[in-house]
Amino acid sequence: MPDHPTPGPIAVLPQADRVFTEAVASAGGTVAPLSAETRGLVWLSYRDPEGLRQILREHPSIEWVQLPWAGVDAFAEVIREQSRPGLVWTSAKGAFARPVAEHALTLSLALLRQLPTRLRASSWGGKAGTSLYGLDVVIVGAGGIALELLRLLEPFQVRSTVVRRQDAAVPGADRTVTAERLHEVLPDANLVVVAAAFTGGTAKMFGAAEFERMKRSALLVNVARGGLVDTDALVTALDEGSIAGAGLDVTDPEPLPEGHPLWSAPNAIITPHSADTPEMTAPMLAERIRRNVRAFLDSGEFTGRVDPTAGY
Repeated sequence: MPDHPTPGPIAVLPQADRVFTEAVASAGGTVAPLSAETRGLVWLSYRDPEGLRQILREHPSIEWVQLPWAGVDAFAEVIREQSRPGLVWTSAKGAFARPVAEHALTLSLALLRQLPTRLRASSWGGKAGTSLYGLDVVIVGAGGIALELLRLLEPFQVRSTVVRRQDAAVPGADRTVTAERLHEVLPDANLVVVAAAFTGGTAKMFGAAEFERMKRSALLVNVARGGLVDTDALVTALDEGSIAGAGLDVTDPEPLPEGHPLWSAPNAIITPHSADTPEMTAPMLAERIRRNVRAFLDSGEFTGRVDPTAGY
């Protein structure tokens, strides 16, 4: 197959939402039912990887697939199995960075100001809380969320460290280190924000050993994927005071079952994977689709291209 996908009809599945079919059309693309002529596929379901697998098996003519979210872990097996020369995968990575970074900042400030305690309080109590200004912040991950969070943190004059796979500086960060040095930077961190891709190599990258290296006053915020954190180890760390608190927009398992110890942890905030609600993300995903349809039709550069080998 050629290096660039062959332009042709684009199917929007499993249900053709008007917002996204209009995005395809406005970029010059042709939306059509799935057929032997289909060359592009916009897949809008995050919960049906098997359906996507079946379509790709039955329609080898498809040369470009747009996935709906920034993380592609739910499709990891399909991507590995169905990837072939000439098939381009794109995701929404980077498209939702602003609302997710905003949510990470919200959780961080709420924890620092001890809002979990105050929201449960039924009496006045004493003054407590910590300012974000001048703190040591470690951000794990160097994608769009990390870059946007660094921008939001600028007014607080924090000392920022980004932990990433590649040995390359991240604009806006005071320091960039590789993932192998995570344990070196954790002891100085007041706040750790997890914003990394979830792959086989990053599963449970935060466990008992990592929590033991953090300050007892340190806070953990996870806005990436629940599987990046060992849930049992986190429950223990919060219960024993190894770390001061956690803000979680994602959990493992997800949804977090009723009665799970994290729900009753007095030093935890849990939001239901709502950093980027459908109302927020729909126009952003539509814009990503428009950009990639133009690339698809004009042999341009795709945005959010997925590396099947790396898994993100």
